[in-house]
Amino acid sequence: MKKIIVPIDFSEESLKGLKLAIIYANKFNSDVMMVHVLSRKNVKFYVELENQYNRVLEEFEDIKRKFRKKLHQDCDFSYIIKYGKVHEEVAHQAEAFDDSIIICSTNGESGFSDFIIGSNAYRIVQKTRRPVITVTSDKYITELERIVLPIDLTKETREKVPLVAQIAKAFDSEVHIVKVTTSTNEGIHNNLKLYATQVKKFFDEHGIKYQSSLLVGDNITDSTIEYAQAIDAQLIAIMTEQTMSLTNFILGSYAYQMLNTSPIPVLSVTPKGLFFTEGLRTTGG
Repeated sequence: MKKIIVPIDFSEESLKGLKLAIIYANKFNSDVMMVHVLSRKNVKFYVELENQYNRVLEEFEDIKRKFRKKLHQDCDFSYIIKYGKVHEEVAHQAEAFDDSIIICSTNGESGFSDFIIGSNAYRIVQKTRRPVITVTSDKYITELERIVLPIDLTKETREKVPLVAQIAKAFDSEVHIVKVTTSTNEGIHNNLKLYATQVKKFFDEHGIKYQSSLLVGDNITDSTIEYAQAIDAQLIAIMTEQTMSLTNFILGSYAYQMLNTSPIPVLSVTPKGLFFTEGLRTTGG
């Protein structure tokens, strides 16, 4: 996690992403890069665009003055101004680095036309293959003590485990491995138990504290969030369940519901396909 990308629209809401990014940066000694995207739409004269650009520069310099002391001195604190569509440019900026993550607020609104974090956060998750942490409430802009790791029967579900382990290690967090299902079938429960056993082995090898639970309910999103709130977790880690349409990636229903309803920050990890990751088999079975 060498670079943390933070989309900013200069509203107080969007600064939640920056506040959380600084906490992560200080743990990982990461550089923080803020991104604002300008639109040329409805701009008739160059002077208007120039004035808008200068205004953004002033806003960024003001943010740097306010937050620089909160960030470890070894961490670079920068910003970039881009042109285009917000979700595309933020994703492109993250993809420019080999080891990057995006942290952003799921709500926010400013006087800057076409840059409203709330309407772009889900699009950013869809567009990038980099991990994304979305935050809604100031309550969870804090150190990580507990992470909820839902495990289901999809072959991709364990792809998020190495990153969760990395985060847990940095914060000395306890990971709650939560086997989630809508079924009461014993065979399904046994398969989930097998998956969880593989995750436990990986955590044991990497010195990660953990607990394990089984959640059975009609809506696994609600069940996961309720569990996370009950244990006062500060992060829920999910796979985005992306599927390809004719024109773009579409978030699966579980990921969309989680991003749309969770008051707790959500780490979204995009499936990378069938591969082996740091000794943890991520293929099905």
